[in-house]
Amino acid sequence: MAQVCEVCGKKPNMGNTVTTRGRAKYLGGVGTKVTGISRRKFRPNLQNVHVTTSNGTNKSMRVCTQCIRSGAVTKTIRSAPFKLPPSEATAHKAEPAAAAPAPPKPESVKSRKRRKAKEEKAAREKK
Repeated sequence: MAQVCEVCGKKPNMGNTVTTRGRAKYLGGVGTKVTGISRRKFRPNLQNVHVTTSNGTNKSMRVCTQCIRSGAVTKTIRSAPFKLPPSEATAHKAEPAAAAPAPPKPESVKSRKRRKAKEEKAAREKK
C-alpha cells in the first residue's frame, strides 16, 4: 500500500533529525551543540475514509487529514438523520407551550449558608 494521499498526492518527504546537547545560552549555559544529524522520513497522516465521489458512488480512500479538514472530500452519510412522522411532529410542537414550569432547584449548602449570613448581617445593622 503506497503512502500517498489519493486526493492531493501528498507523499513521504525526506528530512533530517538533528540531535543536540548542552544548555541554551539564555538559560545560563554555554550553548547547544549539534551532536548528530541522521536522515528520516516525514510521512503524511493518512486515514482510511469512506467518501462519496462526484458521481454519487461511495468508495473507501486513503486521504490525508488536511484534505479531510479542508473539505476536499465529503464523507459518506451512513444513515439518514431521524425524522418524526408528520402527525407526531405537529403534536410535539404544540406540547411545550402547555407544559408546566419546572420545579425550583433545591438550594445548595453553600448558597444556604451565604443567604443566612446576609440575613444575620442585615438584622445586626437594623439594631
